[in-house]
Amino acid sequence: MNTKKIAIYAMLTALTVGISLVILIPIPGTNGFVTLCEVGIYTAAALFGPMGGLIVGAGSGLFIDLLSGYPQWAIFSLLIHGLQGLVAGSFAGKGSVRWGIGLSLGTIIMVAGYFFASWLLYDWPVGVTSLPSNLVQNIVGIVVAIPLIKALMRLPLQQSTVKNK
Repeated sequence: MNTKKIAIYAMLTALTVGISLVILIPIPGTNGFVTLCEVGIYTAAALFGPMGGLIVGAGSGLFIDLLSGYPQWAIFSLLIHGLQGLVAGSFAGKGSVRWGIGLSLGTIIMVAGYFFASWLLYDWPVGVTSLPSNLVQNIVGIVVAIPLIKALMRLPLQQSTVKNK
């Protein structure tokens, strides 16, 4: 990995953390929250493949939890969002049907991961309670990320940076 990619991944992680902390909706029933972190994770996965999705997903998930006062979720978020970005990124750039499969698998990983993490931390009813908000978070993230990805793919900068997955 070259210095340019490290800097880009760091900036995308910081942007993802920033938008997630600006729009942070607490969910009292789960002792968690809803954010726009999927926008950054899916955008990084689409533009930079599995490694970009993994790094931005893991880093942003970890820092969002630590900075927002939910440290009990930090390790879970690092693992869940990292795997989410890795899997989604594995399907990026391989056609819209495969990208749709990648986004669907990323969503399943995130929703199921937080179901089990909530169950482990607080008991199974909390895991069940987390399902709708995590599904909505992913749907909103995908809806916002798709036009953003399309716009970024048209930029001249994209040619030298993004294509080198």
